[in-house]
Amino acid sequence: MSVRDTSIDPRLLASARKEFMEKGFIKAELKTICDKAGVTTGAVYKRYKGKQELFGAVVEEALAILDSFIAVRTDVDFSAMTDDEVRSTWIMKEEYILDMFKILWEIREEFVLLLEKSAGTIYENYRHDFAYQMTYAYKQYYHEAKKRNIAKAEITDDEMHVLCTTFWTSVYEPFIHNMSWKEIENHCRVLCRFFSWDKAVGIEN
Repeated sequence: MSVRDTSIDPRLLASARKEFMEKGFIKAELKTICDKAGVTTGAVYKRYKGKQELFGAVVEEALAILDSFIAVRTDVDFSAMTDDEVRSTWIMKEEYILDMFKILWEIREEFVLLLEKSAGTIYENYRHDFAYQMTYAYKQYYHEAKKRNIAKAEITDDEMHVLCTTFWTSVYEPFIHNMSWKEIENHCRVLCRFFSWDKAVGIEN
């Protein structure tokens, strides 16, 4: 009985990540991936059904991290939160936003693959889908703030979607443009000055 050579997997995934980053999913060539990994196409097909499943394997861990990131922000027990805690969620604090950037920095290549290089895969709308899910989270916090008479402004669901999409585009772009971590730290400070969520939803000081 043959034993599967597990040393192939890291080489294959690293080669695939590089090819997908350079060419995008559609133009990436399985033969090139295999040649650079030093494996046969047969070895790939023993592990994956094809190029799309290989792409999924490259972004799998990042997707789990991003799904967890979203879940923490959408599955909220507001009954356990004080008014001050609800109010503070709308304040753009550099420390909090930088922590968010740190999470994304650790998966930056896979994040870019999902945002920019996934056309032709089941993830090709990830940029929109991520913003849509975060919009749902923001709407929950907004309606809770309205219910408690903390937020005074009237914002429609469509307007909240536009605002969230704009905000998250500002989060995406530093990674798409391959900014260094020092540049992202500076961008974070600018972002916190530019987006005044507390003013947008009408929270009075």
